[in-house]
Amino acid sequence: MSAGTYTPRPGAAPLTRMIAAQAAFETRMLLRNGEQLLLTVVIPSLLLVLFSTVDIVDTGDGEPVDFLAPGVLALAVMSTAFTGQAIATGFERRYGVLKRLGASPLPRWALMCAKTLSVLVTEILQIVLLTVIAFALGWSPHGNPFAVLLLLVLGTAAFSGLGLLMAGTLRAEATLAAANLVFLLLLVGGGVIVPLDRFPGAVASALALLPISALSDGLRDVLQNGAGMPWGDLGILSVWALLGLGAAARLFRWE
Repeated sequence: MSAGTYTPRPGAAPLTRMIAAQAAFETRMLLRNGEQLLLTVVIPSLLLVLFSTVDIVDTGDGEPVDFLAPGVLALAVMSTAFTGQAIATGFERRYGVLKRLGASPLPRWALMCAKTLSVLVTEILQIVLLTVIAFALGWSPHGNPFAVLLLLVLGTAAFSGLGLLMAGTLRAEATLAAANLVFLLLLVGGGVIVPLDRFPGAVASALALLPISALSDGLRDVLQNGAGMPWGDLGILSVWALLGLGAAARLFRWE
């Protein structure tokens, strides 16, 4: 045995390995959190089943699930990228977890990348589950898959930026209250369950500019109506993504 076989090699792991390990840890923590599972999985699934099988809201012509499934997919993205991430990150900031992680070999930007990867993994699981439920309820989607993917990516970016902005500027308790309140308000007024044309004209025009409305309407145009590329909705989501991520990068406080 040659000398130096067991010579220590101190130093940080490769950056990609650190990001992957942190993303896996973030995902496991999210999936073990009962409150987060209720928000990200149980509520969207129940809403999809309930409003697709019980005639509560007039969703127009066609099967209710064809209208509801795209909106619930948008709700799933918001619940994970915005509400869940804002609450989890806000309390990590309060308890000093972010400060300690920021002092580790993992750069702060890499930590945010890991959180984003965790959000994307969770969203994939959500979308698969909701799609299976929707197909069981008789959903018949059609349209451009690339347009759907682009809408989901931009929607994730927009909600993630807004969630991080809230978590990085407000106290944890305020973030918890505000994130849940926004979730409820956008659930009712974001075109997820209730069509925007049920609101007065001026109100509907204002609500259409919200990111949840742009995401749900864009997905609905593609998956229900077979539209091509919904450029208007993509433009609204792009603006929200740029504003949210830009403000979060500038104003986020780590402690």
